[in-house]
Amino acid sequence: MARINDHFLKLQAGYLFPEIGRRVAAYAAEHPDEAKDIIRCGIGDVTEPLPQVAIEAMHRAVDDQARRETFHGYGPEQGYEWLREAIAEVSYKQRGVQVEADEIYVSDGAKCDTGNILDIFGHENAIAVPDPVYPVYVDTNVMNGNTGAARKDGSYEGLLYMPCTPGNNFVPEPPEQHADLVYLCFPNNPTGAVATREQLEKWVAYAREHKAILLYDGAYEAFITEPDIPTSIFALPGARECAIEFRSFSKQGGFTGTRCGYIVIPKELTAKDAAGHDVPVSRLWARRHTTKFNGASYIVQRGAAALFTPEGQVQTRALIDYYLTNAALLSEACRSAGLNVWGGKNAPYVWVQTPDGMGSWDFFDRMLREAHVVITPGAGFGAHGEGFFRISSFNSRENAEEVARRIGKL
Repeated sequence: MARINDHFLKLQAGYLFPEIGRRVAAYAAEHPDEAKDIIRCGIGDVTEPLPQVAIEAMHRAVDDQARRETFHGYGPEQGYEWLREAIAEVSYKQRGVQVEADEIYVSDGAKCDTGNILDIFGHENAIAVPDPVYPVYVDTNVMNGNTGAARKDGSYEGLLYMPCTPGNNFVPEPPEQHADLVYLCFPNNPTGAVATREQLEKWVAYAREHKAILLYDGAYEAFITEPDIPTSIFALPGARECAIEFRSFSKQGGFTGTRCGYIVIPKELTAKDAAGHDVPVSRLWARRHTTKFNGASYIVQRGAAALFTPEGQVQTRALIDYYLTNAALLSEACRSAGLNVWGGKNAPYVWVQTPDGMGSWDFFDRMLREAHVVITPGAGFGAHGEGFFRISSFNSRENAEEVARRIGKL
């Protein structure tokens, strides 16, 4: 008899965003006349067209596929060299950060990579996650058998949760307990918080002391506007011996529907095998990557590479600034309404405390019912997210201005 992976049965009723979709669909079905007025500021999906340089590059790549002499079939699983070289040069070396092209592995997105990375690590690792947390970090560990059962508050036995609160500006402190794998995300999803150089230095010191590996999600690094905020964990001395970095073109270039990202694993990074020997992590990832992944498409990689041209950098910056302007509008609307607000400056997300101690899902329902605006309840990101909600700036300017107006009326 075929057996299932029982760890999947430990997962909570539904992934956060499908549950939001279910509630919105139910409300729309009950109130069809109001459904057309609903504005979605929940899921972090972009709305604006891709940068023109990417469109033109992908059109040329499609034409390449129409001619035998320029046709591309299977490409290198790690990614085409011209894309990896562009990433290494523009995203890292021009910023004074040491990353080589052969340390970059192109994929179909950071979400996939943050889950797939668990394939190369054992089940006995102590794993730390921030709280609130991007749900994928937790759920993939549950699926992989790295946790115990779910508790009443939605947390899982066997994970070390690091509280992120107004008291620490939503940047977790290194714990007193030992951890082997630590998830960090800056700029943070969902809170929009960023970590200073001094805060990241503490994390690198912790990882080196505990022989831990930092799983550093930098999917939103393009939104950092303050020059003293590091855009990469590898800007910190010693990080190459203790960190893996995940990045995405989803937010940098609007590739949420086009799908492309990459992971950086330095050559110096090692982990222990059962006999206590050091094993290069990049060697294991390269084996996993080439076995389970056939590479991002040639057409998409051409579009991604175009983002690193001078013209592409200008267009990408304009796209990021567009969403940051939306974030500023939404932040100011919430502050004007008397709400406590974080994020929205170096990140596309605005993190807001619910009024009068209202529960996150209760405020979600109120916003949907009274303002016809979809937000993301903080409780969906963990126990410490209760009492907060997230607003996404990924929307048209017209919608952002309308949401700001509705928040003011509410």
